[in-house]
Amino acid sequence: MKNISGKIYLMLGFSLAGTSVVTGSVLTESLNGRVITPISLGIMLICLFPFYGVRSIRTAARLKKRDLAVFTLQAGFGIVLFRLFLLTGVGLTSTVEAGILTGTTPAITSILAFLVLKETCHSWTVSGIASSVLGIILIQNSPQNLAVFSISHAAGNLLVLCAAASESTFNIISRKYREEGNDTELRLVPPMIQMYLVSLIAFLLSLIPGFYKMPVALLSDIGWKEWLALGWYGLVVTALAFIFFFEGVRRTDAYTTAAFSGMIPLTSMLLSLFFLKEPIGLNQWAGGGFIILSMLLIGRQSQKRRQL
Repeated sequence: MKNISGKIYLMLGFSLAGTSVVTGSVLTESLNGRVITPISLGIMLICLFPFYGVRSIRTAARLKKRDLAVFTLQAGFGIVLFRLFLLTGVGLTSTVEAGILTGTTPAITSILAFLVLKETCHSWTVSGIASSVLGIILIQNSPQNLAVFSISHAAGNLLVLCAAASESTFNIISRKYREEGNDTELRLVPPMIQMYLVSLIAFLLSLIPGFYKMPVALLSDIGWKEWLALGWYGLVVTALAFIFFFEGVRRTDAYTTAAFSGMIPLTSMLLSLFFLKEPIGLNQWAGGGFIILSMLLIGRQSQKRRQL
């Protein structure tokens, strides 16, 4: 029962996270990517302060400096850099491709685990990485891309891959911290409080690039659709998705998390198709399929490792 509830939490969390690509595409039409992160996080922090604000501050006062450093790294890589790269990239490439390319996170995580953590790279993992690379090649060489190819389009795809790499770095930091046995205090922090603290730190970090020459006047010109998207980005994509993710991770194994992360590109692709009316070519469907297959292969390796 615990494992089933964990899978439901992961499915909900990754599905909500998948809406970030489409939401970001809507917002980048009117706002700079450096502005979206602090504003959306600020909305979320203000709305949830009556529920978690005081408890989060008291919890932070009890944590060790090393624990706070881990939260800071999680906020920096998992939120600030991830969104900065994603929001900049989605403005240069198609929403469909951006969503699919976020699915390369497990493959990049496996490569970093091999290089940084010196983990053994077995056949399932190698097959998963190869499948992910093949998916990227198919997407980049789709007929739509060849017809409108430009350096900026390729740069957009590269920035989305950098966003996936930022998320992978977040995973590696968390894994290394757990392996060293230094997360005793963190295990006592409820998911809601951890989400609020990480988001608060991310908000403070995002103020640095966000308010440097920020066109504040643009905020007065945006309409209700943009404000609704900002609220969704903060309250749902950040708060609710993170809570579901933390709850799911506590109840499932690593291979299950890797498998369900395929909901991000799948959700993004379907939303782009039905709401943004973006065309999806055969190469993009095939590329997305290979990237989702890579997650399943890498997740299979994690399952095998657990059974040994």
